[in-house]
Amino acid sequence: MFKNVFGSGFLVRTAHVLLTWVVTLILFLHDTDLRKQEERGELVQPVLFVLLVLLSVLLYFAVSLMDPGFVLSDSDAKFTLGVSEEEQEMIPHTSKSLRQRRCGYCLLQQPMRAKHCQNCKHCVRRYDHHCPWIENCVGERNHRWFVLYLGIQLLALLWGFHMAWSGYSYVPTWDLWLRQNGFLLAASSLLGVFTVVVVLLLGSHLYLISLNTTTWEFMSRHRISYLKHCGADENPFDQGTLRNLWAFFCVWRTVVWEQVYFREGSDPV
Repeated sequence: MFKNVFGSGFLVRTAHVLLTWVVTLILFLHDTDLRKQEERGELVQPVLFVLLVLLSVLLYFAVSLMDPGFVLSDSDAKFTLGVSEEEQEMIPHTSKSLRQRRCGYCLLQQPMRAKHCQNCKHCVRRYDHHCPWIENCVGERNHRWFVLYLGIQLLALLWGFHMAWSGYSYVPTWDLWLRQNGFLLAASSLLGVFTVVVVLLLGSHLYLISLNTTTWEFMSRHRISYLKHCGADENPFDQGTLRNLWAFFCVWRTVVWEQVYFREGSDPV
């Protein structure tokens, strides 16, 4: 399930954890709202904030170390794998047969919506993108966890930004103000940049999820064999916004995308 903790992304993960806890420490060491509550013995919100930061770190490691859905053998790629005979009969027979794609790098058969990642050296089921921040692909098995991580991270960032804002103290001159609030200014600047990035990432992923498409399919549909013959606004995997969101967040099983593709009446390739 998990890759080697001390792999190529070890420094990136260490930097993420250190940055997260350094910012948290800066916020607690200054005269912020949570520091005042801690001094008064009101520990509910300070403890909740620390737990939220800890949860974001744990989710980061889970997403970065998790198998995103690697295709490890040809048997993983067969779209009838694990499908009962009754379910196979539901796939309509067409004049064209589905062309089994074989990866030019790992030489394995690729299931529909899979793509080879040259960074991870594997084909990934329902490939979305390779994320350099987590040093891992985002695919079928960890995509929902990636979105959950972004949501938790956004909450922690917004709360931290509010804390930093509450800690600024008034002094009569700019020079004294910078000396007094320099660390908070640096922390809030980092938080502001990260917040904008996370908002854009989370918003774009939720939008694509609502359409049941991936970042790779959205950006490269003109080069993808099973999509390039579809119309500009046609998505053979789209089952409606609510059903797409429900399937993504609540259906915990491997989806046979070939079934969905044929059932929706798309022309197979």
